[in-house]
Amino acid sequence: MGNTGHGETFLFWVGSIISILGALGLIFSKKIVHAALCLCTVMLCLAFFYMAQGAVFLGVVQIVVYTGAVMMLFLFVLMLIGIESQDSLVETIRGQRWLAVPFVLAFGFVLIGVYAHANLPEFVGTDAANAKGGGNVQSLALLLFSRYFWAFEVSSAVLITSATGAMVLTHRERTVPRKSQREISIERFERWGKGEKVSLTGLPNPGVYAQHNAVDTPALLPDGSPSEASVNATLRGRDTVRGFRPLPLPGARRNGAAVASRGDAGNEEVSQ
Repeated sequence: MGNTGHGETFLFWVGSIISILGALGLIFSKKIVHAALCLCTVMLCLAFFYMAQGAVFLGVVQIVVYTGAVMMLFLFVLMLIGIESQDSLVETIRGQRWLAVPFVLAFGFVLIGVYAHANLPEFVGTDAANAKGGGNVQSLALLLFSRYFWAFEVSSAVLITSATGAMVLTHRERTVPRKSQREISIERFERWGKGEKVSLTGLPNPGVYAQHNAVDTPALLPDGSPSEASVNATLRGRDTVRGFRPLPLPGARRNGAAVASRGDAGNEEVSQ
């Protein structure tokens, strides 16, 4: 152990301020993407603190695993499900909030008891710890799989429990029975009978199959015009509907030739 230099102290205070600002942004950001970016800032500052204390392996893992993998996976899932979705304030599992209160209190008492009876060793610094174990990675592995083996396993169990809890929280119960195909068809005809604009046979599938079957290409109606109902409303709103090359109707060329021949024959009769 030794005295902290001025440069290290300056970097610590700068990193601390950035980390605190990122944490406040995480809490008070109204947009979830901005909150995720603030969390990435906090993780990068934490990795910097690890490396400054000599725990290089933890700093690299903090950047590669948490910032690079976990947060990117979170943002990827977020972009898939959408960022405009609103949280549901209706409890799907009744009484879960009241049941959580005694468990939280019991867990708090356990933490207080463990801290009160803990025998904390004297701080020796990362340099001495790394030298004793043969390196930062070796020392960390030795502690995890020997002295703190059970704590490591309990942490793994907590992560599995958190994944199960996430599935429970996202559980949604159906409040009304699912309609059958017959009921949906009857309801559609009733709406059509009231004068509503309803497609009785369902919407056409997208794609001009003579060219390609892309979902952003409208289908063709019998008269050759495109059907807007065959393309998803989201694609139409984004103005990303792909154009297509008009195809002649089946037999149009043959019928046109027949009409022309009949017209020529009529002209000959008139001239005679």
